[in-house]
Amino acid sequence: MEWITRLMEALGSPGAGLAVALENVFPPVPSEVILPLAGFTAGQGRISLVAAILWTTAGSVVGALVLYGLGAWLGLDRLRRVAGKLPFVQVSDVDKADEWFDRHGNAAVFFGRMVPVVRSLISVPAGVSGMPIAKFTLYTAAGSLGWNTALILTGYALGENYQLVDRYLGWVSTAVLAALAIAIVWFVVSRVKARRS
Repeated sequence: MEWITRLMEALGSPGAGLAVALENVFPPVPSEVILPLAGFTAGQGRISLVAAILWTTAGSVVGALVLYGLGAWLGLDRLRRVAGKLPFVQVSDVDKADEWFDRHGNAAVFFGRMVPVVRSLISVPAGVSGMPIAKFTLYTAAGSLGWNTALILTGYALGENYQLVDRYLGWVSTAVLAALAIAIVWFVVSRVKARRS
């Protein structure tokens, strides 16, 4: 928190954008902390509210493009080869996931930007599937703009109580992580049963 505060004090709104870009790639400090803090800082008159929204959205796009590039580098063929060497995973799983992303990728990227944890991860399959970068950037920017605006305005409105945002959205992050963990366990158990039968 102190580092993010110093970053915004030193760089202003671009500092908030830089923090969000880093959060997308290295998420130890979630956007649920950074964005309300930016709103609180704007409420004190130390940065512009509009500039904070625009810079953090730009930071979201830059961070997402890094992960998109990682997915594009990995590519579908390489992912298939990796999947073929993993226990419980089949090459057909990769193909099914790619087909799903081809059908629902636009919505997945747009709405995924508004879900804690998923907001960073969704960029990788977009890159793997070869989603056109212009389309990816557009949906990422649109989804990020909605998410960032909501959290910054909430921090602005709450003032010194801006940390309440992280407290309540922390439950959402925990629920998402729990759902992912349950899905992985279910996947492994179902594959073990299938092998035994």
